[in-house]
Amino acid sequence: MNTTHTIIALLSMVLFVAPQGATAQEKPVYRLATFAADVTPPLGSPLLGGVTVVPPTKAVDDSLSVLGFVLLGGDQPIVVAAIDWCEVRNDAYDRWREALAEAAGTTRERVLFSAIHQHDTPLADLEAQRILDRAKLGGALIGLDYHEMCVRRAARAVKEAVARARPVTHFGVGKARVEKVASNRRYLGKDGKPRFDRSSMSGGDPFKRDAPDGVIDPWLRTISFWNGDKAVAALSVYAVHPMSRWGTGRVTADFPGLARKRRQADLPGVLQIYASGCSGNVTPGKYNDGNLENRPVLADRVYQAMAAAWKATQRRPITQAGFRNVPFRLEARDTAGFKRADLDTMLEDRNEKKRNLAAMGLSCRKRFDAGQKIDLPVLDLGAAQVLLLPGECYVEFQLAAQKMRPDTFVVTLGYGECATGYLPPDSAWAENDGNLTPWCWIARGADKVLTEAMRKALKAK
Repeated sequence: MNTTHTIIALLSMVLFVAPQGATAQEKPVYRLATFAADVTPPLGSPLLGGVTVVPPTKAVDDSLSVLGFVLLGGDQPIVVAAIDWCEVRNDAYDRWREALAEAAGTTRERVLFSAIHQHDTPLADLEAQRILDRAKLGGALIGLDYHEMCVRRAARAVKEAVARARPVTHFGVGKARVEKVASNRRYLGKDGKPRFDRSSMSGGDPFKRDAPDGVIDPWLRTISFWNGDKAVAALSVYAVHPMSRWGTGRVTADFPGLARKRRQADLPGVLQIYASGCSGNVTPGKYNDGNLENRPVLADRVYQAMAAAWKATQRRPITQAGFRNVPFRLEARDTAGFKRADLDTMLEDRNEKKRNLAAMGLSCRKRFDAGQKIDLPVLDLGAAQVLLLPGECYVEFQLAAQKMRPDTFVVTLGYGECATGYLPPDSAWAENDGNLTPWCWIARGADKVLTEAMRKALKAK
């Protein structure tokens, strides 16, 4: 056999056996499973952990949901979900991630689970509730049976969704400005000094209303998944406190829920998911006075941005679905009122609000003092990343994430592990931001730790 015949024979052998060994070289085939479950509380259930003026559930104006997707085809499945609850903290956060991970066939750090943060909704902290129960002094943050029922219902929905997952070939990215919704809590008072009291319903005060928006992220970002030219799901994220009115005991997904519902009606076959960005210090306070008539107005403004972001969407083939997680540790706050002895004393207070806050503080300390780390996960699609940050991160961290990766489309979700409460930059401490007095369970100095973790997670240069 001459040399030419030998080469032809060898090539024939390679071509013949290639199909068996080619799978490692082929592009991964991705699938998407979308899921939804109802998490509306029954009448009489505590809202916002029973720690403010919000009374227990009196009525349900609209139902609450947990909505999300499971992306399959990479190393292991990745789950992204948002729930119409105020917060999910500590072991409640673990329980949700573990249950959804088991249902999806993955690990809990690969579950990007985010609360939307409407205030007339439940707040979950299981250990805090157990602390109250053991003290036998009364107080209710979350019904344990109700919480477990919601977790199991959602896990069932995930498992069923994975069984009918659909192929996806492309992802899309689009963004649009949201007009006249967000404003920073911080504004300059008449004396020229910073004030931090522009809350969600401050628009009735002419001075607060007329002050500039301040530091916000005006863009709503949407990342979507497609099978060819057919859309399967869309995740829209915008940084603002999601309340037009609260403290009524009337359960509602509020204006983001109304906007999401309208988009779902526009595109019935495309699951619409909404998540709040980093908005610990961003509210609709400049544009909202708490009048119920403003709810549909704010909803329409968010809806218009969702529709515009969809129209602006650009699609790209899915060539990767990478995942990274950077666990990091924060220290428990140990200033006056937050020391363990202070919290133990507060737990016996006659005021239920103080007891509940103490239980939440003790729940946090138990984890932080034990050295339990907070996960900082990223879904990396190459030209786009979905990043989840913990607690009520201030919007400065969201803007920083975008600056770290100006070459990609960075979508930042807030309200992941909410044990932290507010998570501010150092500048907020330096200016004595009053919001950090009752609702911040972490020690000063988290700015540097979180920023470094973000750089690693995003692979920033």
